[in-house]
Amino acid sequence: MGNRDQGMRPLGAQISHMLKSRGVDVIFGIPGVHNVEMYRGIEEAGITHVLARHEQGAGFMADGYARASGKPGVAYVITGPGLCNIMTPMGQAYSDSVPVLVISSCLDEAVATRGQLHQMRDQRAAAETVCDWSEEARTAEAAYTLIDRALTEFKSKRARSKHLQVPITLLGTPTEAAPELRPGDHPESGGQMAPFDLSGLDEKLAAAKKPLFIFGGGLAARGGGAPYGNPDPSVRDLVRRSGAAAFLTYAGGGLLAADDPLSFGTYLGRGESKRIIAQSDLVIAIGTELSENDLWRDALGHQGTLVRVDIDPEVLADRHRADITFHCDGMHFVQAVLEGLPNEDARPKWDVAEIAAAKTRFHSEADAERTGISEICEALRVAMPADAMIYSDMTQFAYVAKEVWDMPRSGHWHHPTGFGTLGYALPASIGGAMARRGLPTVCIAGDYGFQYTVQELGAAVEMKLPIPILLWDNHKLKEIEDSMVASQIAPNAVVALNPDFCKLAESYGCLSSQPQTINELQAALSGAFDADRPTLIHMTQVLSRP
Repeated sequence: MGNRDQGMRPLGAQISHMLKSRGVDVIFGIPGVHNVEMYRGIEEAGITHVLARHEQGAGFMADGYARASGKPGVAYVITGPGLCNIMTPMGQAYSDSVPVLVISSCLDEAVATRGQLHQMRDQRAAAETVCDWSEEARTAEAAYTLIDRALTEFKSKRARSKHLQVPITLLGTPTEAAPELRPGDHPESGGQMAPFDLSGLDEKLAAAKKPLFIFGGGLAARGGGAPYGNPDPSVRDLVRRSGAAAFLTYAGGGLLAADDPLSFGTYLGRGESKRIIAQSDLVIAIGTELSENDLWRDALGHQGTLVRVDIDPEVLADRHRADITFHCDGMHFVQAVLEGLPNEDARPKWDVAEIAAAKTRFHSEADAERTGISEICEALRVAMPADAMIYSDMTQFAYVAKEVWDMPRSGHWHHPTGFGTLGYALPASIGGAMARRGLPTVCIAGDYGFQYTVQELGAAVEMKLPIPILLWDNHKLKEIEDSMVASQIAPNAVVALNPDFCKLAESYGCLSSQPQTINELQAALSGAFDADRPTLIHMTQVLSRP
């Protein structure tokens, strides 16, 4: 039966049916008097709705769902404060290239009338500041067109958050169903943006004395790790058959295996990497912005030829001033380069012993900067299932783990890198667990940031999600305190009263654990995966070997 055969329904209900026909199975949100018509068709369409405790949580859930599933995350919110509350997740999804679609109601008229419930001066424009685009649909046809536009753009170019608002009266107006999905709608990937000739690059790669790849999250999201990849054979083959070395960005973690002798790992942000990159006569960066959050410095450090490969043309014209650019999907580029390489291992063009020594130094630096964390990371890593998907928050534990934790699979560690918001990990892990029912999903949060969205424990319990919540508690905003001390500022406003986290979690119906040793921590993690609800695992630096 085609969509047009479903009869007349209020537009709010038709939107849910349309989303279902386009592959949307889960919606995150909060109902209110201004968006109640959007809830009329959710159950009828066969969509699962997850009730967030705050619109910020709904947005992060949609983000986590999208990262885990490779499909768009969708959130329903109300006018005014609802839309404002979800703007932080929209900004996070925008900066980290995550396909999140926020659909909100809006007032029918907000210019000549003042004092209305949830009124803003310009709701659409406010949302536009943190997403790819924000549009208002004034007809049913426009709403359908904009939804299909969003879903198409998610797949055909760099994914970023988008916002659609629909007037309250229009949401309740009976209308025909959305058009059926046509075969040419919503292409599967961005693909090759324009014909490109690799013959010159093949020659440069073969002639280079010390070629170096930088692999970013664009590869993990669109190929190597979407959604449950092992270290991608194409990426590994590219290193092996070219003799080149490689750095990974944080988002590219897992694209190469920990034992790849030519991999410098996820230590691109280390200061010494600038010196190493300067040794290369050919640097090829694929699927990465080379942003501040990747490098933690202004300059990449290259002295030789720089090649940039990205689906986003904006990246190709940035401050790094690449010598050669390719506007295309990163994985397509990797496969095209492989076609021009001999099908055998090349002689390594870098000293593998020097690479191993550099990684040892990097690990030691990370451990010295934030002592005691790397040992706990290693204990958790060996106890973690290989297919676990991890969501982390802005916390010192995650800052260390992103460097020293060798991920066995790409696209399985998600962090609020670009926008850098607190409170991300718990709701995002809920969204990820909804996308991966039956597969292990983990939350890592710090004691301060966890309290931004702690109320979403209720949603996790309601959905019966066995998420281990690894809570790193150093009893303060330790990273900020360290920054103040380094800047010769007397530490101020960095200590806050914490609740009894285990009792708090239990009050929501969660399980809890306070391991005192590394062995107890590993046992608690294993047990949490077998539970029928979330388990809060309270971690402090008192953890010790038995």
